[in-house]
Amino acid sequence: PCPTTTAMLKNIVLILAIFIIILLALSFGETAFHEVLAWISAFTGVLVRNFGELFDAVTRYLHLHTGKVLLALLLTIPISIWVLRSRRDTLATPSTQRKIAIVLALFLGWLGAHRFYLGQVGSGLGYLLIWYWFTPLAVILGLIDAIRYLFMDEEAFAASRQP
Repeated sequence: PCPTTTAMLKNIVLILAIFIIILLALSFGETAFHEVLAWISAFTGVLVRNFGELFDAVTRYLHLHTGKVLLALLLTIPISIWVLRSRRDTLATPSTQRKIAIVLALFLGWLGAHRFYLGQVGSGLGYLLIWYWFTPLAVILGLIDAIRYLFMDEEAFAASRQP
C-alpha cells in the first residue's frame, strides 16, 4: 500500500481505539464490570458463534447505552483531532508505533487491529477469519503478539515490519 493509505489506515485505527477507550471509560460508572465480563465471555467463543450474534449483541448494547455511545462519539472527534495534530511527529517514530501496537494487540488483538495499524493488512484479515471460525485462538494470538512486541527491541520491531 502507498504511504498515504497506510498513514490514513493508522489514523483510523488510532481513532477507533480512542473511541473504544472513551466508551469503556464512560461505561465504568455503572455496571461496567458485569458488561465487561459479558463482553469477554461473548468473544471467547461461548456466546458469539457468528457475525449475526455479534450484531445482535452490539445492537442490544447500543439500544441500552445510546447516550454513552453518542457522548463517546462526540468526545472522540475533538480528542482524536487534538492527538493527531499535536502528536503527528511523535506518532511516526518507531517506539511510539510499537507502544500503540502493544495497546492495540492487548485490547483489539483478536480483531487484528494491531496488524492493520502496522500496515499488515493480510495478517489483519487473517485475524478476522480466525476470529470468525475460532475466537479463542484469535484472542490468544493477539495476546501473544502484544507480549512479543513488548519484549522486542526497536530494531527487531522495525525489521519485523519489513515486507
